Amino acid sequence: MTARVIITATELDALLRSPAPPVVLDVRWALGDPHGRTHYRDAHVPGAVYVDLDTELAAPASPEAGRHPLPALAVLQADARRWGVRAGRPVVVYDDNGGTAAARAWWLLRWAGVADVTLLDGALGAWRTAGLPLESGDAPAPVPGDITLTAGHLPTADADEAAALARTGTLLDARAGERYRGETEPVDPRAGHVPGARSAPTGENLAPDGTFLPPDALRARFAALGADGSTPVAVYCGSGVTAAHQIAALALAGTDAALFPGSWSAWSADPARPAATGSQPG
Repeated sequence: MTARVIITATELDALLRSPAPPVVLDVRWALGDPHGRTHYRDAHVPGAVYVDLDTELAAPASPEAGRHPLPALAVLQADARRWGVRAGRPVVVYDDNGGTAAARAWWLLRWAGVADVTLLDGALGAWRTAGLPLESGDAPAPVPGDITLTAGHLPTADADEAAALARTGTLLDARAGERYRGETEPVDPRAGHVPGARSAPTGENLAPDGTFLPPDALRARFAALGADGSTPVAVYCGSGVTAAHQIAALALAGTDAALFPGSWSAWSADPARPAATGSQPG
């Protein structure tokens, strides 16, 4: 993956003041917080369009496909056009949680062939810290876009492929360590992790201010986990959301990785799939 991954708040502000501003998408979402649209209405980047992760960046949940299956391409295209996404127009995505939810939009649009999509580094906190203006309420509906999407521009892995990569490559589990170890499971059917997967919590991609660690630090982090690009890499999380953030971090480190979209929510719903517990891959 060679395209740019992140953009700074000051860079975005300059682009928004330019004759050809980007489409800005606000993906305010967090596990257990259903009030994303309310947070958006309270304060958002000027002109940003609110995107609902549960209904616009995912198909309906199922045990087989997990809590956030990939949306049908035609549905995603219709939504993207409604957001104002046009051919050749850059897209910037953000949230208020280090980019861990916005990365789902970043990954989906890249997967669907939109080349110029970047994450706001440091999320909305970086925008606030820079003293940049915020809007409240609902933004006017954008002029509909004309984007044509095609699937498969980023790699994916299904459950069988993820299981194989845990043995022959590197499979990273992007959830919090306590969920990987099986000490707690707040939402999915069983606790634990895919046997052979390595614990790589998404939060460790970020500096204390919520920006991504420098590329050298990310390379060292992932190399220590066996994800140095010398063998295939795949990532999963609970439902394919924060795993997209891990893929963005890997891209900054210079390593391509596949997404297991069903992630633990699909794996743990299948009684034929084994679950490992503890701090070791198993």
